[in-house]
Amino acid sequence: MGRSKHSERNSLKSLSKRPADLPARARKIVGILKKTYPVATCALTHQNPFELLIATILSAQSTDQTVNKVTPVLFARFPTPQRLADAGRDEIEEIIHSTGFFRNKAKSVQMASKTIVEDFGGRVPDTMENLLRLQGVARKTANVVLGTAFGKNEGVVVDTHVGRLSTRLGMTWSSKNDKDALAVERDLMAIIPRDDWTILSHALIWHGRRVCSAKKPQCADCELSGVCPSAGTIEPSHRVAKTKSH
Repeated sequence: MGRSKHSERNSLKSLSKRPADLPARARKIVGILKKTYPVATCALTHQNPFELLIATILSAQSTDQTVNKVTPVLFARFPTPQRLADAGRDEIEEIIHSTGFFRNKAKSVQMASKTIVEDFGGRVPDTMENLLRLQGVARKTANVVLGTAFGKNEGVVVDTHVGRLSTRLGMTWSSKNDKDALAVERDLMAIIPRDDWTILSHALIWHGRRVCSAKKPQCADCELSGVCPSAGTIEPSHRVAKTKSH
């Protein structure tokens, strides 16, 4: 009981920090993004919820391009949860090696597949509660699967692009750290209509990759510059990338 009151007080305190005009401005931002990126969608190649789930787990600390090179091989050999659950761990590790952290990821995708087979009849569950029972699945991955594969807006996917752009656009106020994914998600859910949660994530990710990059945002060419409090204030980074020694 005490914990729920504490949570309620924190929630009310957070809302008190929210700019009064933010919901209206947020709706303008969403409208511009939807017009600019009308076909924005998940960049991970997949044919069904199972493939999207596994690809999303593999995408942690990796790039979509790398994952998209790996998954066709993985799913050609292990096309179903049952096949992946029964696979040799070393085979999985060999295929997904380039995605990084391949041992942990191999264990996660195999154990998640086993749970899907044993507890859900071989079908990827379509609720947040049940998705979080799968190894390797946290809220972000569950949001990806629910929103993209099942069309269910249960939350907002907050990756590095969404966190960065939400901060630059002034759409998050609970934390000064744009890597605090839960705080950013909570703020976005409070000001964005539920029906737009999934498309918002896709559009922000596309915008972050194409225009509002971390080191060199192209404010002069940005469709959101008129509603962005950070427009023209971010100095491009001129740091020279270090070359790796081989």
